[in-house]
Amino acid sequence: MLCSLDCTHWKWEACPVAWQVQYHRGDHDGPTVILEAAASFDLWIWHAFFGMPGANNGVAVINASPIFDRLTNGVSPDTSFSLNDVNYEYGYYLVDSIYPEWATFVLNFMCPTDEKRQYFKKKHESAKKDIEMAFGVLKKRWSIIRQPARFL
Repeated sequence: MLCSLDCTHWKWEACPVAWQVQYHRGDHDGPTVILEAAASFDLWIWHAFFGMPGANNGVAVINASPIFDRLTNGVSPDTSFSLNDVNYEYGYYLVDSIYPEWATFVLNFMCPTDEKRQYFKKKHESAKKDIEMAFGVLKKRWSIIRQPARFL
């Protein structure tokens, strides 16, 4: 696995008035910018893309993101590995079930029926927390930086 990949909406407090309508979604209070990121288990962010305006979701952002441009052109880092005597050339990303079924994405089972799939779903959800923790750390750090200085 390379990383977990997901999107989050980031509140844009300093959004120019002229742009506020196009950066506003009905389910968020005020204008937001969508951040697509890929993070590993150690919270290292390997890719970040602040997406487009409008009511976007992860699928719309992934189509505009440069993360897979090199891969579609046949150029990618050497991430070959073997698993169960099968050789794989490319790494993969853990994603939510809203993403398309691309070879580089590992989606979770919606309703696992047997023990093997239930075990996979549990491990997938556990590893998928990496990106959620990275988003949480980023947002917490940003809120600390944005606070006014307090003098004793």
